[in-house]
Amino acid sequence: MGEVETFSVRFWGVRGSIACPGAETVRYGGNTSCLEVSCGDRRLIFDAGTGLRPLGDAMAANGAPVDGDIFLTHTHLDHIYGLPFFQPFFVARNRFRIWAGHLKPDYALKTVVCQMMMSPLFPVPPEVFAADIEYRDFAAGETLQPAAGIAIKTALLDHPDRATGYRVEFNGRSLCYITDIGHVAGQRDAALVDFVSGSDMMIYDSTYTDEEFPQFSNFGHSTWQEGMRIADAANVDRLVIFHHDPSHDDTFMDAVAVEAAAARPGTVVAREGMELSPGSPASGDSD
Repeated sequence: MGEVETFSVRFWGVRGSIACPGAETVRYGGNTSCLEVSCGDRRLIFDAGTGLRPLGDAMAANGAPVDGDIFLTHTHLDHIYGLPFFQPFFVARNRFRIWAGHLKPDYALKTVVCQMMMSPLFPVPPEVFAADIEYRDFAAGETLQPAAGIAIKTALLDHPDRATGYRVEFNGRSLCYITDIGHVAGQRDAALVDFVSGSDMMIYDSTYTDEEFPQFSNFGHSTWQEGMRIADAANVDRLVIFHHDPSHDDTFMDAVAVEAAAARPGTVVAREGMELSPGSPASGDSD
């Protein structure tokens, strides 16, 4: 009987809005959104927040050539800050494809990256990258296949300037990455429930609590309690609380973790360095 191929996600950045390093965020981490998903020997990166820099450092330390894919939920700064500081982009033998599904028909991804790295906002343009980089725009709703055996379903999310949700299916398991997304209090998003239905794991935008939400209901973010309601309605196996507000320090997140685990056993709060395996019990997780 052959060895089962690895399917896992490692968190390199778990914050939303702005990086917030410091003594009060050391346990959960202060870097903005970045995930590394391993599908067998294939590495997929989701979002390019400040967490992309330490991921790139780890990849560079390995020394091997890289042929990889970076999938962006959207291009707000907290999700693309890390691109100019990603070491593998400066190595000529490396190849990358950067994907975005929220920009059509208004913008092209390459244009957005060029504008972010434009003077006087940034000292050097993307032409400084030595790697072979391909910018791939698609329309949210398409199914992508970055490699044999890997299917990535996509969906448009309710967020200012739009965002894309991802469902990665590999080796009979599924992982949903749903950030950034708003919701209407008291109403289930039927399309989202259908998209994440039956998944082994859902990483969900839990920027606020239900108590905080009325103050920020038009900001395009959600709550960990809404994540639970979506997970219950969609029969999701495991919920991962993600995209922590920068004002939520370690003490605050500890309280959320306790309350969430009691309300829905198996729920975890994402921390930098945490590694989870969709479909595996909590005892198989590491950080």
